[in-house]
Amino acid sequence: MEANKMRDYIKDVLINMPSDWLELTTHRLDIYDEELAKTQFLSQLEELFQKNTSDLLSLEKLPTAYDYIRLGHPLSCVLEWGIAQLHNLNAENVISFDSNIVPVLAVLRTNSLANKKTQICYVDQLPANFDAEIIQNVYEYNFELKKVDKAADVHSFDGSTIFISEDNKIGDIQLTDHIDFYLNLHAHIGSVLTVNGEKNESYISDIQHVRRRETIAMTPDNCDVALNAFVEDAAIDFDAFFDRNLEENKTSVLNSINEITGTEIKPLVASSGLSMQYAIMMGLIHDAMENHKGKAIKFIVPPNCYGGTNDQARRVAACNDNVEVVDLPVDGDNDMVQSINTVLTKVAKEDAVPYIIAEIPTNPRVEVPDLEALKAALSAERKTEKGEVAVDPVFILDQTFCPNVHFLGEGEILSTVRTISYASGSKFPSGGKVTAGYCVGNNKTQALMDKIELHLTLCDNEATHLQYEYLSKQLPSMNQRIADAYKNTREFVNFIHDVLPEAKINFVSDELAEQEFTPSVFSLDLPTKGDTAEEKEAHKRALNLRLINMMITEIPNESKFCVSYGQLKGCYWTIPATSTQGTTKEGDKDYIVRASLSGNMDLEKHKEVFQKFVKSIG
Repeated sequence: MEANKMRDYIKDVLINMPSDWLELTTHRLDIYDEELAKTQFLSQLEELFQKNTSDLLSLEKLPTAYDYIRLGHPLSCVLEWGIAQLHNLNAENVISFDSNIVPVLAVLRTNSLANKKTQICYVDQLPANFDAEIIQNVYEYNFELKKVDKAADVHSFDGSTIFISEDNKIGDIQLTDHIDFYLNLHAHIGSVLTVNGEKNESYISDIQHVRRRETIAMTPDNCDVALNAFVEDAAIDFDAFFDRNLEENKTSVLNSINEITGTEIKPLVASSGLSMQYAIMMGLIHDAMENHKGKAIKFIVPPNCYGGTNDQARRVAACNDNVEVVDLPVDGDNDMVQSINTVLTKVAKEDAVPYIIAEIPTNPRVEVPDLEALKAALSAERKTEKGEVAVDPVFILDQTFCPNVHFLGEGEILSTVRTISYASGSKFPSGGKVTAGYCVGNNKTQALMDKIELHLTLCDNEATHLQYEYLSKQLPSMNQRIADAYKNTREFVNFIHDVLPEAKINFVSDELAEQEFTPSVFSLDLPTKGDTAEEKEAHKRALNLRLINMMITEIPNESKFCVSYGQLKGCYWTIPATSTQGTTKEGDKDYIVRASLSGNMDLEKHKEVFQKFVKSIG
C-alpha cells in the first residue's frame, strides 16, 4: 500500500514538475546550502509527500538540490528517494550514476586508501568496459572477482563485497547480509548503487565525492525515463528511448569540434568536463607507466584554478605513490610562463614526467600569457641531474573560456608542443543545455589520445546519446554566440569602468580580443573601505553579495546566481571562492564577483541596475 502511494505521488510529480528539472544544467545558489545537498531538497519533498501536494508552484519552491546537475539534481534525488522508500532505506544510501563502471571504482578507491580487501561478485558477465588488469595496474585498486548465479549465493568475505546485477527494472534489489554494495546496471541510462547497512554508511560521502569529481549523476533525461518505468513497476523501454540517430549526431559533433579547433585527429567527448579531465589524467599516467617506467609523474596545476580541476588532480595523486601535484602560480603577480620555466627546470632535474594543466584565459582573473614565450618555455630542452635529456612536457589546456581560439592546428602556436586541449560542454559548446565535455590533441599526441580514449571507455564516461544530440545542434552556432556574448561583455565592462572607475576589472585587452580571445566572463574587484585589512575584506564581501542580490532581484528573468557561462540567454553571477573554487585552499581563493553574459539579454537593464548599485554604495 505504501509503495503504491509513493509511486502514485512520484507519478504526479513527473506530470507537474518545473521544466527546469529537465532543462537546466546549473541551479540557483541563493537557495542552495552545499552542506545540505540532496537532504534539504528531499526533506521538503517529503513534507509535500505527506500532504500529497505535488502542484507546480509547490515544486518550484523547493530548494536547489545540487548546484550542478552533474553532481545530482531534483530528478536524481526523487529517483533515489523512491528506491529507498521501496526498500526502507535512507535516501542517502541510494546513489545514481550515468556510468556503469565508476560506482565500482568509487568503492575500490576508498578501500585502496584504507588498505581493505574488495570482492566483486557478478551474474553472467562483468560490464563490457570493465578491464580488471588496467584497473589493478594503472588505478592501483586491488580486488577479487567471483561469478555467482544470484545474490543469495554471495557468502561472507573479509572485506567489502560489491554485487553487480544487470536489470531492466528500476529498484529491483535483493539485499543480503553478505552484500555491502548492490549495483544495478541499467544499460545506456546508467546505474544505481545501494549502500547496504549501517557499517557501510561511512562510504557514502566518499562515493558522492567520486560522483562529483570523476563522473556525473544519472542525467535528468535518463532519470525521467527511469522514474516513468519505476512508477509503473515496469521494465525500461530502452528501444523507444534511444532512437536518436546516435551515429549521425556523433559524426556531426566530431566534425564540428575538428572544424572549430582546427585539429585533425579524432576528438573525444565525455559526459562532463571533469569526466574528460579524469580520462586525460589516467591516460597520461598509463602512458608514463609504459614509456617512462619507474619515473615519478608530476601534475603541475595552478593552486587557484577551477576547484574541480585542483581537487581531482590531488585525488588522483592520493591513489598513486608515483604521482604528485606541483603548484603552478599563474595569476596576479605571478607570470604563467616564468612559473612554468621554474617548475619544469626543477622537474627535469628530478628526471620526472611533467604534465601541466592550465587555463587560458585563467579563471577567474581572465589573464592570457605571452603565447610565444609560453611556446618557448614548453619547447625548451632540459637536462636531468645526470645531464641526460629530460622528458618533454605535455601541456593540458583548459580552453573552456575561449574554445574558439586555435592553439593546436598545423602552424598554430602550440602545434609543435605535445598539447591536449579540453573544454566543458555545459558552457559555449551546448549553450548550457548539457554537461558534456570534449578534448582534442595536436598531431604530436595521437598515442596519448589513444590512451585517453581507452580510459574514457573503461570508466564508461563517454557522452550520452542526448548529449551528442544537443551538441550536434549547438556546436555549429558556437562561434557566433561567442562573438555576440563578447560584444555585450565588452560594452558592460566599459560601462562599469566609467561609472565605477575605482573597481578593478579583470578582462582581456582589446589587443587580445583581436587575437580571438573573446571571453564572455569578467571578474570584478569592488572598491572597499575600512581601517584594517579584515574590515576591508569583510566590507568587500558584503558588497559582492549586495551587487548579486540586486541583479537577481531586479532582473529575475535574466540574472541568475549561478556558476555557469556560455548560456544561450541571460547573465550569470557568482563568487568563485564560494562556488567554483569550493575545494581550493583558503589562501588561494578569490572573493570577487564573476559575471558571465550571453548574446541574448537586456544589457541596458543590467546597466541601469548596476548604476543603482553604484549610487547605493556612495
